[in-house]
Amino acid sequence: MRIVTSSELLQKEIARIKRSGKLIGFVPTMGYLHEGHLSLIRRARHDCDFVVVSIFVNPLQFGPREDLDKYPRDLNRDVALCRKYTDILFLPYLQSMYPKDFSTSVEVKKLGDVLCGASRPGHFKGVATVVNKLFNIVLPDAAYFGQKDVQQAIIIERMVKDLNMPVKIKVLPTVREPDGLAMSSRNSYLNPRERIDAVVLHKSLLLAQDLVRKGNINCKKIVHKMKKLILEAKTARIDYISIVCPETLSPLKEISSQALVLLAVFIGRTRLIDNLVIKRR
Repeated sequence: MRIVTSSELLQKEIARIKRSGKLIGFVPTMGYLHEGHLSLIRRARHDCDFVVVSIFVNPLQFGPREDLDKYPRDLNRDVALCRKYTDILFLPYLQSMYPKDFSTSVEVKKLGDVLCGASRPGHFKGVATVVNKLFNIVLPDAAYFGQKDVQQAIIIERMVKDLNMPVKIKVLPTVREPDGLAMSSRNSYLNPRERIDAVVLHKSLLLAQDLVRKGNINCKKIVHKMKKLILEAKTARIDYISIVCPETLSPLKEISSQALVLLAVFIGRTRLIDNLVIKRR
């Protein structure tokens, strides 16, 4: 595995790889890697001839009062985890990604304005901008994202389609802890009491699934029961719970065939997200 910090050097290497006809798989991350990230990297290794992983904590996707400065970092551990499956680990410097005269951004309207986009204004603009830059540097044939960040994946798929980018977006299932908590770098913020309470996110999604399977298809009633369950956890505070169309993220009144249930919940001071696709029997 090679570690590259220069965009220009990486682009030269990518050009060489492209000339050889190899398929390039790409996994963009913000580091502090866990099994969720590794599942994406292993899939890229399985699918492609050459694998690039990036680690870059992107300041554009953090709001002014969010956790940019304290976002968990452990570069030595990340490097060790990447070695087995990665050909190039890209570690760009902030000033090379966003020089002082940087003045361009990418924004996916509508999809980026709801749910987490409503709670975190500008977040998905920052995501779309950095992913666009990384795609232009790496020129991947396939890029891998996790279902846990499903709104992000949907937005990137739309960006790729709208801008005619020659990259296939592959979204892999959420990887969970044994008790159901979706793996996230931010789980490290939780104290022992909060870690126990955090499982309520997944429990509420399973409750929604069970209700639909029993014939309860009214979204307002499902959300009400989910809220009641979540608020039984003393450290929980709900940001949003929404049941939407999986393609458009438009809110649903009833579940006719398939729906995407998304939620964001503060456990203590830590904001966690999760989701589940629910199919009506």
